[in-house]
Amino acid sequence: MHPELTKLEKTFNASILTKIDAPLFEQYHIELWIKRDDLLHPVISGNKWRKLKYILNDALSVGADTLISMGGAYSNHLHALAYVGKALNLKTIGIIRGEQPETLTPTLIDMKNWGMELKFVSRSDYRTIRHYQGWQDLPGIRPHQYWLPEGGAQTLALKGVAELVKEIDIPYNILCVPCGTGTTLAGIIAAVPEHVTVLGFAALKNAGFLTTDVERLLPQPRANWQINQDYHFGGFAKTNAELTEFIKEFELTTKIPLEPVYTGKMMFALYDLLKKGYFKPGQRIIAVHTGGLQGKRGFN
Repeated sequence: MHPELTKLEKTFNASILTKIDAPLFEQYHIELWIKRDDLLHPVISGNKWRKLKYILNDALSVGADTLISMGGAYSNHLHALAYVGKALNLKTIGIIRGEQPETLTPTLIDMKNWGMELKFVSRSDYRTIRHYQGWQDLPGIRPHQYWLPEGGAQTLALKGVAELVKEIDIPYNILCVPCGTGTTLAGIIAAVPEHVTVLGFAALKNAGFLTTDVERLLPQPRANWQINQDYHFGGFAKTNAELTEFIKEFELTTKIPLEPVYTGKMMFALYDLLKKGYFKPGQRIIAVHTGGLQGKRGFN
C-alpha cells in the first residue's frame, strides 16, 4: 500500500456493528445488524473509501497526478474523490451529467472548493463516456492522468469491499447492500462465504442491467445473490412521504442517520420484507451502511 494512503487510512474511525433492537424483529425472531461504514470518515465514508482504496493505490503506483471520473450533481463518488484528491495532493476532474445549473449544488460547491475541475456534459455524451472502463480508455486522456469509471466500477474496487466483509466477526445468514452501479454488491458477493445470501437493493428504476454489470465484475460466477428492484420509489434520487416518514422514525428510534437515495430505501425494504414473511425465523441479517450522508442535503 502506498505510504500516503496508509497515512490517510490511519486517521479513519472504526466501522462497527450495531444491533437494531426493535419489537418488530423480536416478533419475527429475526436479528438485524448494521455495518456502520458511515462512521469511517466524515467525507470518504462507506463504500466510497472501500471502492477507491486500491484504485488510488494503483493510480499512485503508475505515477498519476490527475484523477478523472464522472457522476451527477450530488455524486457521493465524485464528492469523495475530490476530497481524497486534495488530501493526496492530486488534481481531480469531474465529468458532471447535464447542463451546469445556475446555482451549484452543495455537493458541487464542496468539490470545487477542494480543487476539482468540473466539466458538464450532455446526458447523451455522459451515456457514451460510461462505456470506458480501463484507466487509460477515456478518449483524449493525457500522460499521468487516471480514469475511473462511474462509481469506481473497476475490479480493483472489489478488493477494498472484501475488507469490509472480513471485518464482520459474527456469523450471519444474509448480507444486504444498496445498489447504484453494483460494484459494492459485486465485491461483497465475491468475498462472503458461499452459504451466505447477498441481497442488493436497486436505488434506481429499470435496473435489470445491474445483474449483467455485477456478473461482469465478478471474478467467477456465484449463485448466492439477487437484486431486488421493488423499492426504488420512482427512480434514482426519487422519494415520497412514506419513505421520508420511515427515515425520520428510524433515525429517531435508532440514532442512526440515513439518506433517501440509498440506505433509506434499503432499510425500508428490509422492514417491509420482514412484515411480508420474506425472512426465516432465526436468521441474522447484516445491512451495510454505505455512507453518502452528504447527499441528504438535496432533500432539505
